Amino acid sequence: MKNRLYLLLLFLLPYITLSAANEPKHLLIVAQDGSGDFTTIQEAIYAIRDYTPITPITVFIKNGVYREKLIIPSWKCDITIQGENADSTIITWGDYAGKEIVYFGDSIEEMGTFRTHTILAAGHRLTLENLTIENSAGRVGQAVALHTEGDQIIVRNCRLKGNQDTLFTGNEKSHVYFEDCYIEGTTDFIFGPAICWFENCEIRSKQNSFVTAASSAAANPFGYVFHNCRLTAADGVTKVYLGRPWRAYAAVSFIQCDLGEQIRSEGWENWRDPNNEKTARFSEYQNTGAGAATDKRVSWSRQLSKKEAKAYTRDNVLGGNWWQIRTTK
Repeated sequence: MKNRLYLLLLFLLPYITLSAANEPKHLLIVAQDGSGDFTTIQEAIYAIRDYTPITPITVFIKNGVYREKLIIPSWKCDITIQGENADSTIITWGDYAGKEIVYFGDSIEEMGTFRTHTILAAGHRLTLENLTIENSAGRVGQAVALHTEGDQIIVRNCRLKGNQDTLFTGNEKSHVYFEDCYIEGTTDFIFGPAICWFENCEIRSKQNSFVTAASSAAANPFGYVFHNCRLTAADGVTKVYLGRPWRAYAAVSFIQCDLGEQIRSEGWENWRDPNNEKTARFSEYQNTGAGAATDKRVSWSRQLSKKEAKAYTRDNVLGGNWWQIRTTK
């Protein structure tokens, strides 16, 4: 009997070993020096099973400057991309809207804003953390660092660096949660239609201009909500608007934020179209700081009542507590 069992195990051993070898890894390591599984982040992303993998996968990126135009397509979901250190794990690229590209063989056209991204995050249930994401094109017009399209995306402890149009949050049905992030830019540097919550982030203006340019859908009760954030500015920057409506029903709220002295007393601008004043949904609640005075705000913005402010919770805005379930803290 023992001999038969021994022979059976001996027969099955190659298949057991092969099956274990073929199991997908739950941790992929990217290192430029060759000490990991891949030397580029894009290689690691493409190696992950399409659509939902059997278990969520973490791509851990060792410190370094990764010069990549990274695409996380819609069929790559349930992935955490985690840097070793937010200041030292840098993903950078330098495309910009006016850059000429060859299109369909021989046609030359300008790139346009929505192809300028350094990272395009189109998959669902993605987490980006401990990263610097940079568009290095300089002040040459629209140049996106991070472009989100997927739903239930978390961006935690990341530094988003650029100038005009640094962060584009695409897709009016998507929900994105930003926590402990640094986001800098010049004009309209947080823009798009997605529903987003910004928690404990520093929002830094690099020139006199506009922070947000939301294009929220009329059917969405919330657009951008900034909670417990700090609005700061570079030296010499003294006239910054909280936002203007890229589309008529733009929705932006600043709640219990510290607004620096660079914030203009009127707060908001109508994008040179008085009709937007009838539809834009710009509001504030219990902000502090030199730029928080409300007595000169434009008449078509609102100061929320205590009762109204109770509706502005992360779960209400983000459509559930998925942002909390997936926390790694």
